[in-house]
Amino acid sequence: MNKVMVIGAGQMGGGIAQVAATAGLHVYVFDLNLEQAQQSVITIERFLEKAVAKKKITATEKADILSRIHITGELSRAKEVDLVIEAIVEKLDVKSQLFRQLDKICPPHTILASNTSSLPITEIAAATSRPQKVIGMHFMNPVPIMRLVEVIRGLATSDETFNTIEQLAKTMNKVAVEVNDNPGFVSNRVLMPMINEAIYCVYEGVATVEAVDDVMKLGMNHPMGPLTLADHIGLDTCLSIMEILHEGFADSKYRPCPLLRKYVKAGWVGKKSGRGFYTYD
Repeated sequence: MNKVMVIGAGQMGGGIAQVAATAGLHVYVFDLNLEQAQQSVITIERFLEKAVAKKKITATEKADILSRIHITGELSRAKEVDLVIEAIVEKLDVKSQLFRQLDKICPPHTILASNTSSLPITEIAAATSRPQKVIGMHFMNPVPIMRLVEVIRGLATSDETFNTIEQLAKTMNKVAVEVNDNPGFVSNRVLMPMINEAIYCVYEGVATVEAVDDVMKLGMNHPMGPLTLADHIGLDTCLSIMEILHEGFADSKYRPCPLLRKYVKAGWVGKKSGRGFYTYD
């Protein structure tokens, strides 16, 4: 595996591109918004500059990593790669349409991976003629720091595809954990109900935002409170995942808190919008 395309130049896509390039792969970063893609590379460069300052890498290594990252606005470049990792909006119809396009563009050997945090890999794979080569690679945020990658098999994902991706994760200095194709997988099936319940505590007047976070940090030794974490993830993303869990399991315990819905409707979606449960400059 020599070349990879990362689709989506947001925070997750940029992080995935960085770890892939650091692992020695040549990376095409595709985004319809080339300005966003350029900003993603600037963010990567700043991260690497800090690594050089801390003597974790050399200036030469930094230059080599950046030389392997290429911005493109042409999806047709996917015909040159061995792997595509999609990191776009968390909507099944949009992802399925993208995979349908990629299936026509990519050569037969190319593996198509989704960074989805909750959507069914089997359904995404069904949009292609190569379901055996479709897999989930759910990276954690921030990608360059967090070591976990949930590797999700669809119903038809082959052992060869899984083994290739597992080895690639190791090359990226990640720990690949195999997970079956269920709503929310493991990470968000456990994490999101906790965040949702923390929001209910505020909604029902049990405690303030700060108090809820302090209890979980000081009492449970969490490095970050659940409401601070929700702001960093994005409240719109949290709501989307809770809706997927609620629909997928038809269980009331996954019902999104009304306060979460209200904040998202107000545009208070967390750090990226400047306001969520906290206010950001």
